[in-house]
Amino acid sequence: MRGISRTSLVEVTRRLDENVLASAGTAQSGVSLGSELFEVVALLGSQHSLRRWLADQANPAERKTELIGELLEAKVSPSTVIVAGDVVSAKWSGPRDLVDAMERMAVYATVAALQSASALDELEDELFRFQRIVAAQPELREALTREAVAPEQRLSLLESLLSGKVNAATLTLVGEAVTRPRRRTLEQALDHFGGLVAERAKRYVAVVRSAVALSESQQSRLGAALSRAYGRDIHLNTEVAPEIVGGLSIQVGDEVIDGTIAGRIAEVQRRLAG
Repeated sequence: MRGISRTSLVEVTRRLDENVLASAGTAQSGVSLGSELFEVVALLGSQHSLRRWLADQANPAERKTELIGELLEAKVSPSTVIVAGDVVSAKWSGPRDLVDAMERMAVYATVAALQSASALDELEDELFRFQRIVAAQPELREALTREAVAPEQRLSLLESLLSGKVNAATLTLVGEAVTRPRRRTLEQALDHFGGLVAERAKRYVAVVRSAVALSESQQSRLGAALSRAYGRDIHLNTEVAPEIVGGLSIQVGDEVIDGTIAGRIAEVQRRLAG
């Protein structure tokens, strides 16, 4: 969570749940709220003086709420004004943390209606699969990340590829990763959003690479074992990678568990070289 105040984040998330999402009702309303909050993120990202003033703890919280309301009124829904006001009135360690918190609320709102485990699994799988598709097709990645191409054109290409094939929440998050990655690569942005979805679901994501595809039974046993080890539900993103020869490579956050033959050979070679 980097430098973001956990206390402030818990409070604005609680307000999001209680005052806005509880009355949102449908997946589309959550996606719409998320899309508008992403616009607020873009506004703060483009206005250096504004985000510095809003993040300055010396300025009254009430005035911050009034200012963001004045800027957004008649441009977004009342729900978006409420959430944005809650975020800017909370205490953050700096401008970047303020914008990061606003982005988190945008992601949380986007996936608000997907509270069942299966729905969240599907969204996380879609983000992961798209990330792998982009990695395997350099020409597609180039078309989606070329700065010389207008964001609207990149978004249009993305929609032609994914519209009707993925969840609306997935399309919104991928669209943000493509058009406004916030100094991240496309892959980093997709991974970041996937992590926030998992965080919202209060679970971890494990990227599992194996030489051959794992059966459903094997995935179930591995997921259960990892859940016991980490004390939290684990969502598996699996990938077949023949080059690892055999065994499994598992990454949970920054931790890598390398049980592959290739990994063991590499370790032996490193020791010999040392």
